[in-house]
Amino acid sequence: MIKKILLTPFQKFVKIESLAGILLFGATIIALIWANSSYGSSYESLWQYKIGISFQDFELKKPLILWINDGLMAIFFFLIGLELKRELLIGEIDTIKKATFPFIAALGGVLIPVGLYLLLNQNPHSVKGWGIPMATDIAFALAILSTLGKRVPLSLKIFLTAFAIIDDIAAVLVIAIFYSININWLFILYGIILIAILGFLYYKHKYSLGIGLILAIIIWFLFLKKKKIKIF
Repeated sequence: MIKKILLTPFQKFVKIESLAGILLFGATIIALIWANSSYGSSYESLWQYKIGISFQDFELKKPLILWINDGLMAIFFFLIGLELKRELLIGEIDTIKKATFPFIAALGGVLIPVGLYLLLNQNPHSVKGWGIPMATDIAFALAILSTLGKRVPLSLKIFLTAFAIIDDIAAVLVIAIFYSININWLFILYGIILIAILGFLYYKHKYSLGIGLILAIIIWFLFLKKKKIKIF
């Protein structure tokens, strides 16, 4: 009886649509307080703590912050990419006319912040960071939408989601093209070949979760090792 009393409110909380937004904003508030408190050094140490696997001559150990940025965020973008694909194929933006509006809005969301940054920033040392303000934080954008729940019309949710995704794709391309150094083009070639193989298998309706997952992990690893990023 006691177990049921304790679990029922939690189960209801998990099922509500705004859970993701509430968790994200709660984690953000905790992080801000922690990082700016007297325990800020422990906050930085946590992000730099290395975790991973190693055996014989192979080792894959990265700081926690890189596992989030290069690991969990890759899964996050994969999921929202699938959602965008669904909307483009059978959803609310399944025609060129419907898809043009969020595309133009995203283009404006990229060019205007960059223009303002270059206009207001004349410092030769920091002007190189023009790529930073162009990106929309898609996680927070989606969190706000999910927190508002049914109070936001479906068409507006789809528009803002598509806008944020396109904006972030543009930001990722800018980082890859203008801020990358020491690119290993051979690894990129291997990754593209595996992507082509995976696409061909799915085109032929040769669906296999195991093969797809293995190839996806290998492709992720190849792109993870392909470059270093330098902004300043």
